[in-house]
Amino acid sequence: MLNKIILASKSKVRKEILDKNSIPNQVEPSNIDEDIVKESLIKEKASPDIISKNLAELKANKVSLKFQEQMVLGADSVIDLNGELISKPESRDEALEILKKLNGKKHFLVSSVCISKNGSMIWNYTDKAALTMKSFSDKELKEYLFKITDEALYAYNVYQIEGKGKNLFSKIEGNEDTIMGLPIKQIKEYLKKI
Repeated sequence: MLNKIILASKSKVRKEILDKNSIPNQVEPSNIDEDIVKESLIKEKASPDIISKNLAELKANKVSLKFQEQMVLGADSVIDLNGELISKPESRDEALEILKKLNGKKHFLVSSVCISKNGSMIWNYTDKAALTMKSFSDKELKEYLFKITDEALYAYNVYQIEGKGKNLFSKIEGNEDTIMGLPIKQIKEYLKKI
């Protein structure tokens, strides 16, 4: 029986998903510099799927070195717009530019999870959801951003899918937990096996 899993993320939503699914957990953020890793992988022409998987693995491996013999869960989510990686915004202006890029288009939200033990990955899974954004004027996008708190804006890849963000989309295909950043069904299946 699993006594607890270490969550290598400061995402409140990921913690809530674990709690809701009765998976005992302890939060220990990895504090890796994601931008350096992303830049390096983009130079190597890595796909958004590979970037997401590598970041999840890096986070889990780093934290698992501190917690010997314990399972550490790392996770990462990125937006894939026709093969272009869209990262979390660093400012409200950047958030507006991202929304303009996604405006009226279909993109993929890629979520990867990795479980590591003693500094090495022992399991990983990547899932995608397809989201089609409605077409909005710049004014409407600005009004939407005005309603979103800073915390929500910087934590949820521009749109808050479980909140006001749902109204931005004409079509959402895929698992809601994947969109929230933690494909829990597959994690539970893996934990059951062991």
